[in-house]
Formats: sequence, structure tokens, C-alpha cells
Amino acid sequence: MKTYKRYSVGFKEQALVKVYSRSNDQTIELIANELNINVTTLKDWMRQSKKASNKTASPSSKRPMDWRPEERLAALQQSYGLLGDDLNTWCRERGVFAHQLEQWKIDFCSHGDRDESCEKAQSLRVLKIENQSLERELFRKDKALAEAAALLVLQKKFRALLGGEVE
Repeated sequence: MKTYKRYSVGFKEQALVKVYSRSNDQTIELIANELNINVTTLKDWMRQSKKASNKTASPSSKRPMDWRPEERLAALQQSYGLLGDDLNTWCRERGVFAHQLEQWKIDFCSHGDRDESCEKAQSLRVLKIENQSLERELFRKDKALAEAAALLVLQKKFRALLGGEVE
């Protein structure tokens, strides 16, 4: 019969804080060895804490694509001065990636350009439709011209046969 070691709630919380605030060169395995606990135990704690945080999820823990523009702007303001690990920690707490913050920043900065690009896209669509219409008309006229030329050649051959003319 195997006996399991019991850990205090405080120890679990400290271990999770250490895991979630680790630097890029630290792995979960290294932290587990440092704390002298099994890796699977630490991963179980992480899974349990994630489930618990999902049950008490705040509005900011929704998917980044579901954030309203006001929430995105507030997130940009809150994360403005953060760099490196601080930024990563802030992002992790809110379920956002740093590259998403950058994209939101670009979107806000180029908001005026977006209206122009919509107008350009719409005018491009109109020009494409007009171009297709002109191509269809040109194709139709080309076929009509080829048919007229063929009729003229046949008419000339017919006259030559009836009149005994030499071609």
C-alpha cells in the first residue's frame, strides 16, 4: 500500500505561483524537482487551479476575440508600460497574448485607414464587376465577328460554285 504525502494549501499556492511566474528557461520539471514534488502532482495542481479559475471566471477571462473595443482599449492602457516577464504575467492573468495586444494597438492606430481601405475595397469590387461585364461583351462581339467572317467566306464560295467563278 502506497502512502501519499499531503501538502498544505499554502504550499500548493506557492508552488503554483512559482510555476506561473517562471521565466522562459525554467520548465515545470525543474520547478517540481526544486520543490521536491512529482511533476504529475504539480501538473494536477495546475489543472485543478485552472478548473477552479474557470468556475469563478471574470469577464476579462473570455476569449480575446470576444473582447469589446472598450475592453481592448482598457487592456492597452493597463499594459502600456509593461515589458518582458511583467507583460507576460499580465497577459497570462487575463488570457491574452502579447501579439494580440500589438494587433489591437495597430487596429486602434489605423482606425482612420480602415474606412479608406473599405472604400477602396468597395470601389475595387465595382471595377471588377464592370471589367467582367466588359470582358463578356468583348467575347460576345468577338464570336459575332467570327461568325460574320465565316458567313462572308461561305457566301463567296457559294457564288463561286453557282456562277462558275474561280476562287
